Amino acid sequence: MARFGNRYQLGLTLLTAFFMVATVFAVLLYLFTPETPATRGPLLLAAFIAILLGSLVCVLLFLRWMLRPYRELVDEAEKASTGPSSYKDEGEFVLETFQSVLVQLQEQRKALEELGAQAAQRADSAEKFSERIVASVPSGLIAFDGAGRSMVINAPGHALLELDSVSVGQPVRDVLRNIPQLAQMVEGCLETGRIYRREEIQMQIAGQPLRRLGATVAPIDLAPAETGRGVICLLTDITEVTNLREQVALKNNLESLGEMSAGLAHEFKNAIATLHGYVQLLQSTDLDERGRNTTTSLLNEVRNLSDMVTSFLNFARPQPLEVEEVDLAELLDDCARELAPLCRNKDVKLAINQQGDGRTLIRADERMLRQALLNLIRNAVEAIADEAATRRVDVSTQVESESGNRWAIFEIADTGGGIPETDLTRIFIPFFTTKAEGHGVGLALAYRVVTQHGGTLTAANSETGGAVFTVRLPA
Repeated sequence: MARFGNRYQLGLTLLTAFFMVATVFAVLLYLFTPETPATRGPLLLAAFIAILLGSLVCVLLFLRWMLRPYRELVDEAEKASTGPSSYKDEGEFVLETFQSVLVQLQEQRKALEELGAQAAQRADSAEKFSERIVASVPSGLIAFDGAGRSMVINAPGHALLELDSVSVGQPVRDVLRNIPQLAQMVEGCLETGRIYRREEIQMQIAGQPLRRLGATVAPIDLAPAETGRGVICLLTDITEVTNLREQVALKNNLESLGEMSAGLAHEFKNAIATLHGYVQLLQSTDLDERGRNTTTSLLNEVRNLSDMVTSFLNFARPQPLEVEEVDLAELLDDCARELAPLCRNKDVKLAINQQGDGRTLIRADERMLRQALLNLIRNAVEAIADEAATRRVDVSTQVESESGNRWAIFEIADTGGGIPETDLTRIFIPFFTTKAEGHGVGLALAYRVVTQHGGTLTAANSETGGAVFTVRLPA
């Protein structure tokens, strides 16, 4: 069948071959027959009739063979027809049926094209919706494939981890180079499928304070074209929440400590008053030089102990606030004048910088707030070592608006040696101090005063060295 273009060519070829064979047979019969008219005439007539009959039979068979596909087409058209045929001509009937089938096929093709367009539109809409969800998630979102390479990083994730746009496609260790603990969690999830829920981890970037993150790491199923499991990470900066939680815990601990030890401190004060009376009585007697020196030293120690117990009682039994309008500029000027002798003795420059030209008023107990600020500034001055080259304490104030509320912010920065990281969470505990002299109550008292006013007091180390105390009060 491959040599012929269609059935018609094949039929003509077979018919031509039959005539050629019949002609050759007639010629051979004529040549080998004796050359007599009586013999050759009937023989040729018989051959002619046989050839003619054979040709008619071949033509009929050829026509039947050629029309067989047409009959099959007519039968199929009758099967496909929905009603009785009203056409006299089978060709017209087949043509009409074929046209109706073509119309139906075109309609179905259009319907399929519409369905394909709708499916493509749904897929595109679903992809865009997924992209919008990823982009609108307020937490940092990072997805890794089965090989541990990043696939998706949303904008909060870039900002939180300080990544550039080329971080997509990078290994997990490169993307999470500042959070090795999270990188280990991602690798563990890739290997075992373990889920990490609400893990608290730390992130340290050079030149920036330590931040605490809440992380959830879970496996995800990848597309069928990809192999293995992926990992998705959700990150949230919980530094402020953690600090607030620690401040609340510290406040509760301080209140419990104050309530528990107030009665004990009162008993100590009574005993100290008795010791003070006995020492004064000893001084009134005749003593030699050594006895007088001893009683004087004993009296000084008793007075120091009495001052410490008095400070502790003031902390343990806070006085109610006497709230009034306080001008921040005047309050800081009073503090500067009171601390001027200390600054001259320590050779420290005290600079007060206030942003804004207008007056900033807050509702506060002026006496207690002044005492708290004096304690903070005095500690900053005393924190500067004698051998320090730069001897300066900067007090800056500003007013910020946040969520409809206005806050007065004090920042007290010194050029001392800073606070050890292990002591940052303990400096507001009563009687904790790193100084050779002092009772360790000043910072605790300042912390309690600030929290009583509805504010916050935090401590940190600056990038250039030294400590920075930040006071936030409602303005």
